[in-house]
Amino acid sequence: MPVPIKSHADIAKMRVAGRLASELLDYLTPFVQPGVTTAEIDRIAHAYQVDVQKVVPATLNYAPPGHRPYPASICTSVNHVVCHGVPGDKTLKPGDILNIDVTVIKDGWHGDSSRMFCVGTPSIQARRLVEITYEAMWRGIRAIRPGAHLGDIGHSIQKFAESRHCSVVREFCGHGIGRQFHEEPQVLHYGRPGTGLALEPGMIFTIEPMINAGRAAIRALADGWTIVTADHSLSAQWEHTVLVTADGPEVLTTSAGAPPPAA
Repeated sequence: MPVPIKSHADIAKMRVAGRLASELLDYLTPFVQPGVTTAEIDRIAHAYQVDVQKVVPATLNYAPPGHRPYPASICTSVNHVVCHGVPGDKTLKPGDILNIDVTVIKDGWHGDSSRMFCVGTPSIQARRLVEITYEAMWRGIRAIRPGAHLGDIGHSIQKFAESRHCSVVREFCGHGIGRQFHEEPQVLHYGRPGTGLALEPGMIFTIEPMINAGRAAIRALADGWTIVTADHSLSAQWEHTVLVTADGPEVLTTSAGAPPPAA
């Protein structure tokens, strides 16, 4: 499948969708508190998307082949949950780490981003994992330029994470995005420099490494969506949607409340 090259008009629409995804995460930030359930955060997110932002929650009833429809408007992955955690009656506790993954559809275009949140004061290990994963994502982003390869992105992420004695989940990856939630290319978070697709201006894709404090092995829960670490170790994930420009990467999922780039 060819990788879509976005036009100037397409890119303008993607900037709007990306900003709205980031602003949704800004809005949810103060609600991440001890005693709140992930289902409550999902209800708040859904209302904000539909009533305020006037966007469609892309995850709600999303059903790729072989999956039952996803039942919520965001994904909430707590502690050892790697990704696709389904909001429910789990109450957040002090020390938890939480990933909130959001995708909005505005005028037919998708904006996709996720952030890590610390509930109260996390353990040293948990905070370290969150920080390592954030820097790993940014190292991948900074590998983007025309003529670079997808393998350069994955290598940058893998080399940094493994140098910090963490592991990279290999079963899930970043993806092209635009009018479709998931387009070509697949963006692996591991790899060899100089391999894979050569990058061109106008490509838009996500970078969303999932980094485990323990081993990389994962398993799926019975709900058909939630993925957890096989050894019950902590996992973290950050995600941005990024445009390849002639001058390098442009992060589309930014807003007033977004964390600054890693130093």
